[in-house]
Amino acid sequence: MADIGTLIDARVQHPQAIAEAAARRRKPTSYFGDHGKLMIIAADHPARGALRAGGDALAMANRADLLNRLCTALERPGVNGVLGTPDILEDLLLLGALDDKVVIGSMNRGGLAGTVFEMDDRFTAYDADSIAAAGFEGGKMLLRIDPDDSGTVATLESCGRAVSDLAGRRLMAMVEPFISHRVDGRVRNELTAEAMTRAMTVSAGLGTTSAYTWLKVPIVDEMERVMAATTLPALILGGEVTADPEVVYAQWSKALALPTVQGLVIGRTLLFPPGGDVATAVDRAVGLL
Repeated sequence: MADIGTLIDARVQHPQAIAEAAARRRKPTSYFGDHGKLMIIAADHPARGALRAGGDALAMANRADLLNRLCTALERPGVNGVLGTPDILEDLLLLGALDDKVVIGSMNRGGLAGTVFEMDDRFTAYDADSIAAAGFEGGKMLLRIDPDDSGTVATLESCGRAVSDLAGRRLMAMVEPFISHRVDGRVRNELTAEAMTRAMTVSAGLGTTSAYTWLKVPIVDEMERVMAATTLPALILGGEVTADPEVVYAQWSKALALPTVQGLVIGRTLLFPPGGDVATAVDRAVGLL
């Protein structure tokens, strides 16, 4: 169990403990686990104001509960990575939970869920310098492309710069692309083969080099055709919690057979599974690898 009192005491009395924990973290020797794939647990949703999991609108709001779920997931065999914003990753550092893990810092969280400026997704968390200083393995950025929202172009430019900055430090640049639209005032991602193909090809061309770029993509129909659009390595994201996880596991398994797919980046689906058994849900996902 996460000792919240110890975390609070460290933050109040000894804030430099975070940098000290980062400096002594044992780094992974590879992106890949013994199964030959990358298995990342994602928890960067709260910083964008997205706290829902399944039917609970505030599922991710209790930090102690979230940290306990994350620690449970990270302790399971085969889980070799984590994705988060500074506050969450630093809590995990202080808990000693990041040794030998591939750590990816989430970078642009300024496109807050449900706001009019959601497409102008500012870089408000990590940048390439801070990721390198912490000794982490890379940075992740969300790129939603709305043809009808001029805020998209600022996000495109910022993501291109972040890809270049990370590559200049030989760090992974993980890009999560979507074609998105506002429907009844809310942003919805277009989860079709054509839309994902377009989003991926735009993302693959960002920055001064694609040598360190990985894509983080959802499951859509005709994944074989979608993934044929690029040679860049890709990770499958989990998306929303569903009532029938077996269908989701089957989709992940099929996608993992594609040559460019190198693993999974799963968040709420495993951290808040139906029935609440995080360890069993994570083990089931790792078994697919």
